[in-house]
Amino acid sequence: MHPDLAKLVVLQAHDVEAKRLRDQMATLAKQVAALDTKAKATVGQRAVVVDLIAKEEALRRKEESEIADLKQKLERTKKKLDMTTTTHQLEALEHEAAFARSEISRIEDAELESMERGEALDTQKVLADAAVTEATATLERERARATDTSAADHAALLDIESKRAALRAEIILTSTGEASLANYDRIARGKGTAVSEALNQKCTACQMMVRPQRWNDLRDNSADSEASQTIMYCENCGRMLYYDPARDSPDHKIVPVESIAAQIVRSL
Repeated sequence: MHPDLAKLVVLQAHDVEAKRLRDQMATLAKQVAALDTKAKATVGQRAVVVDLIAKEEALRRKEESEIADLKQKLERTKKKLDMTTTTHQLEALEHEAAFARSEISRIEDAELESMERGEALDTQKVLADAAVTEATATLERERARATDTSAADHAALLDIESKRAALRAEIILTSTGEASLANYDRIARGKGTAVSEALNQKCTACQMMVRPQRWNDLRDNSADSEASQTIMYCENCGRMLYYDPARDSPDHKIVPVESIAAQIVRSL
């Protein structure tokens, strides 16, 4: 394997892990923000229920006051009825008394409806209280977990960044390092990763077959081999290819390379 490529394989492992850590920290932050929004929403929903309960209670107090006033008026009307001397006055007072009784009945019905609504709202408040308690507890628990995890991720990221910087500085010191790093960065920007393992005669990134001659060259680890002198690229996805004999299938033999001319002669 080309010396630069061996280091680039390690560099990519650092880059992938650094991205994972950044993504995890970002995901944790989003999750906590979503839980915070949910907790605030449950508090808001509870506030609506509490406000409705207060309005129903105020309405019942008003209705009770109106009933009390009407009952007092009805008592005064009854006293006037006992003292009336004319038919006209009697009819007027009886009409007034009937209206007062009708209003008392109507308001009492309305008060009963308000009490029923109040009971339903009290039930909703119990549920809202439980929802607020649960949402708040979940938020605090996940916030603490996210804080601990993010702190560990941040420390790990600092360590990886230090290793990346040292490794890039080491690569660039070689005669071909600057070009190798430039190609690595260019491919990584476009495809996410720049290096791919060739395994079982396939590029593991794009799953396309590697030509037999290139596969044989990749598998040749001798000091003067092409794989040791140059960095090979996948002809399909353009990533840098490397071969790890420790991961190859034990029964996967080197693919024999036969020229087109030889194939024609053999078929005659």
